[in-house]
Amino acid sequence: MNRLTQQQVDAFHEQGYLTGIDVFTPHEVADLNNGLDELCKLLRPGESTKEIREWHESSRWLYDICMDPRLLDIVEDLLGDFFLWASNYFIKEAHSLETVAWHQDSYYWPLRPTKSLTIWIAHTDSDVANGAMEVIPGSHTAGILQHGRAQAGATDSVLLLECESGQFKEDSAVPLILKAGQISVHDDKIVHGSPANPSDRRRVALTARYSPTDVKCDLAVNPHFRSYPGRGEDRHQHNPVGETPSEKYARLERDHQSVEEAGEEAAARLKPQ
Repeated sequence: MNRLTQQQVDAFHEQGYLTGIDVFTPHEVADLNNGLDELCKLLRPGESTKEIREWHESSRWLYDICMDPRLLDIVEDLLGDFFLWASNYFIKEAHSLETVAWHQDSYYWPLRPTKSLTIWIAHTDSDVANGAMEVIPGSHTAGILQHGRAQAGATDSVLLLECESGQFKEDSAVPLILKAGQISVHDDKIVHGSPANPSDRRRVALTARYSPTDVKCDLAVNPHFRSYPGRGEDRHQHNPVGETPSEKYARLERDHQSVEEAGEEAAARLKPQ
């Protein structure tokens, strides 16, 4: 059963995002937050929640969240046949100065062609006061934009590769206001970022990433990449397939590589022509 109307599908392709979609009930939101607490117990001294990355490969609880049929219905409406390949948490603590600079996910990911999407699951309310994510509507239609590298220590952004100015209208930014249990969806090419969280409230979200089955990862950049079948048939079989985890909560003991993490050689391999 399709979850999205044709109007929503058209809006996603035209604007590059959807927001305010009700999915998880208050009881399920409590489970989302309790499950995150369980995963945090697996962190080692000095580690932050940023380390909980692709743990859907090791934790069945997190895998089941990312594979919730209600989410898969939405992704199927937008992508057709697809697979899951990534998950991670984005948490802004109260009074955090951390920002996320304007960027495109597709610049960071060693995936081609660029037509993947992210579902952003709000564990807590997300609004302007606590640093809601912002998007530039329609910016996904311009293809992959030029990014520059900020100097470490010269920015509050958690990302050092950011969109160079003058390529989009920053004053057209739209904050994605979400209640806990709602989701937003965004295209891998949409320009987005987020400000600091000066409020007294924590902002917590889980993201899950999905790609159509014709998308291929450059394993020379990320040799650890694993795909997990979502809906439909994978007629292309471009990517290694991961095993469904059995343990409810477990760490993933291996590295993952984005273009930035893999270094300049990886960036050169995937540089837009």
